[in-house]
Amino acid sequence: MGDKILKIEDLKVYFPVKKGMLKKTVGYIKAVDGITFDVKPGETIGLVGESGCGKTSTGKALVRLSPIHDGKVYYYDKSLTELSENEFNSLRPDIQMIFQDPFSSLDPRMTVGEIIGEPLKFHRKDEDTTELVLKYMKLTGLREEFLKRYPHEFSGGQRQRIGIARALALEPKLIIADEPVSALDVSIQAQIINLMMELQKELNLSYIFIAHDLSVVKHISDRIVVMYLGNVMEISPSKKLYSEPFHPYTQSLISSIPIPDPRKRGKKEVLEGEIPSPLNSPVGCKFSTRCKYADDLCREKRPVLETVEGEHQIACHHWRKINKK
Repeated sequence: MGDKILKIEDLKVYFPVKKGMLKKTVGYIKAVDGITFDVKPGETIGLVGESGCGKTSTGKALVRLSPIHDGKVYYYDKSLTELSENEFNSLRPDIQMIFQDPFSSLDPRMTVGEIIGEPLKFHRKDEDTTELVLKYMKLTGLREEFLKRYPHEFSGGQRQRIGIARALALEPKLIIADEPVSALDVSIQAQIINLMMELQKELNLSYIFIAHDLSVVKHISDRIVVMYLGNVMEISPSKKLYSEPFHPYTQSLISSIPIPDPRKRGKKEVLEGEIPSPLNSPVGCKFSTRCKYADDLCREKRPVLETVEGEHQIACHHWRKINKK
């Protein structure tokens, strides 16, 4: 664990389905169904996949905003899943979250100074709150005169800068960014991504960057974790994933990235078949209902992550045959 800031082992996040007058549990929605990956200090892990694949549930589970059904999460040598609420609260400054919607994640009744300063009252109470707030406003490109203004007076990009400043105020080591630019205009997305990369270098931050826009993830990530229906399909260094995707699902995702030059457009891998319900997912490979290479083995036995080479891992029974390895 010495070279890992975070290690996730077989993480499961289930949500109970209740029916009847007595609200009896009749099943579980398996939002995250046994995923394993790690994060190194100073590294950015991109977490990608279609809507509903469990990306956000994973991020929220790591900060206890979603219940962990099973599995282990280690922060350096501490098992976060075994800590009491009070013990976990003492670690909250180290692991912060940036939320997707900059409009709903900020309290409209609080000023910018109050929003950024609120966590400081609990975790850095002996320090000058106003001085710290101004410090992190400056770091994130917010002017001092914004201190007493309210969220409704700002654009989406400025609001997201406020959210980033709030996360930075506790001097975290790991930030979980849940689609932090998906609600912003393309030009503003680039500004926020560049800001996050500059802050990472300056403050030695680690990121888990959750997104569905593969172009954005490619720009910021060191490694990428590809998820489908609560499972990890492939883990690879960013450049290698885009140049040589091995899993059929990853290949389809990469081929769907829009290319502005019509002369360079390649053949798209169009997925067919039904998307299974997370309430009743396949016994074997979760992707078997949409994979053109699927056979009886895929439908009966779930593949485990195996190493292709170096840090490239894949969960597929037939990846060698598919990629002629």
